[in-house]
Amino acid sequence: MRVPLMKNAFLNEAETKQKLADFIRGAEMFSMGKECGKFEKKFAEWQGCKHALLFNSGGSANLALIQSLKSLGRLKDGDKVGFSSLTWSTNVMPIIQMGMVPVPVDVDKKTANVMSWNLLDRLKETDLQAFFATNVLGYAGDLAEIKKICEERGIVFMEDNCEGLGGRVAGDRFGNFGCGSTFSFFVAHHMSTIEGGMFCTNDDELCRMMKITRANGWDRNVLPEEQEKMRAPYNINPFYAKYSFYNLAFNFRPTEITGFLGQEQMQYLDENIKKRLENHAQFDAAICSNDELIHIECGHLDNISPFGLIILCKTPELREKYLKKFTETEIECRPVIAGNMQNQPFYKNYVQKMYDLPNTDFFNACGFYCGNYPEMTQEDIDLICGCLKKA
Repeated sequence: MRVPLMKNAFLNEAETKQKLADFIRGAEMFSMGKECGKFEKKFAEWQGCKHALLFNSGGSANLALIQSLKSLGRLKDGDKVGFSSLTWSTNVMPIIQMGMVPVPVDVDKKTANVMSWNLLDRLKETDLQAFFATNVLGYAGDLAEIKKICEERGIVFMEDNCEGLGGRVAGDRFGNFGCGSTFSFFVAHHMSTIEGGMFCTNDDELCRMMKITRANGWDRNVLPEEQEKMRAPYNINPFYAKYSFYNLAFNFRPTEITGFLGQEQMQYLDENIKKRLENHAQFDAAICSNDELIHIECGHLDNISPFGLIILCKTPELREKYLKKFTETEIECRPVIAGNMQNQPFYKNYVQKMYDLPNTDFFNACGFYCGNYPEMTQEDIDLICGCLKKA
């Protein structure tokens, strides 16, 4: 493959691998500890939020978030939870796994994301108790307007920002608009800890519950004063507190390796995003010069953080034409995430009501994406731009 979806597990891979080897040789423990805590602090400062909690994956953070909101009584069995219809499985599966009803919200064809008017259209048909937005492939909807709608209607608003690390809208970073947001550090994402994810929030109560949900339901990771409040109603002393469990939970703890790698990769994060934007500017110019392709608009955003390059064609036939060009040039491509989630094999086993999602169907039939990452050479970029030319 001349241009794979990704080239390396890490930015500055040789140096990072050497540092990782040295860390492993010298580490006294590998289960969640001080290195994870250091990464959480650095990430919260960079993101501009109060709390950041490290998880073993972004998907785990999604499941823990829905469980935590349920444990706090903010969501319950049978609640209707809207989700961005152009998304990943781990945004939708937790809704079903937690006994709630998933309701897809169509995206806007021009932005590849749910916009405030898409959400309002869905609310004309059905009430929602929550909405879980996905910031697709480094773009996002008008998150400040969506937040306003949710606040006015008492809708719990969450963000999956696994593909949008570093993007900004309405003067703030993607991921700072909902009650909480999730991030992924899988190898092909903006920064890598091999596997790993983060949860961010400004909500103290939700943060406390996420700590409990992340680690077995016990209180070992919350503050001492919080431990006292939790133990008092049950007369639990410090000895039995070691194995006392307060809420339904999982074991989604990361390792110290995850925490170490996160700190190492964060030093390159701003450079990483800058290089992706520079690459994207060349791709975008090629797309805008070809009337067979549709430009993804981002005028409502302060800046994007392009995870990959969306190639959206005007017809399915043109999609086949351009996909063939990319394939023959050995540029690795993928569908635009999962297409219409309602057509995924698992979905109809658990959900009865189906909705019309014409724009999501359009992305599935007429779109695909390829990689965009800092290690791309000018030769790689020229190959992609060549395939974007009208022939």
